[in-house]
Parts: sequence; structure tokens; C-alpha cells
Amino acid sequence: MSLAEKYIVLSFKKVRGGIAPGEMRQASNPVSAEKIATAMADRHAGVAAYAVQVDMESGDMTSPRILCQFGEIADIAA
Repeated sequence: MSLAEKYIVLSFKKVRGGIAPGEMRQASNPVSAEKIATAMADRHAGVAAYAVQVDMESGDMTSPRILCQFGEIADIAA
């Protein structure tokens, strides 16, 4: 298993009964992820930038760590 740290920005939308993940975008570094999240914040119920560990063989993402967040977000680790 080969792990690499990647940076993603995930938007969240309001749905009946709560909040759900929406669009996911990849960023090249943590600063870029925070800039993307900031730019998206006004258009979504919530936005968060994460650093995640990605298994390069399977593509599975684990160990999300929030870099910044705006508005309402859901726990993606659950």
C-alpha cells in the first residue's frame, strides 16, 4: 500500500433532513485548497478544504484533516 497526501475541496448542500456532500475539487497544495474553498464559500451551504491520505493503488481516501471550513459541513470521516 502506497499512501500519498492529497488536497481536496468539498462543497456541501442542504438536503431534506440535513446536509450532504456536493462537488469535490482537487488542489495542488494546502494554500491552493484554502483559496479554492474561500472562493466557493458564497455559493454553497458549506465548503471545506481537507488534506487526505490516498492509497495510490486502490484510490481509497482516509484520515481527512480539515484545513479550513465555511458554513455547514458534514463529517466525511463517518
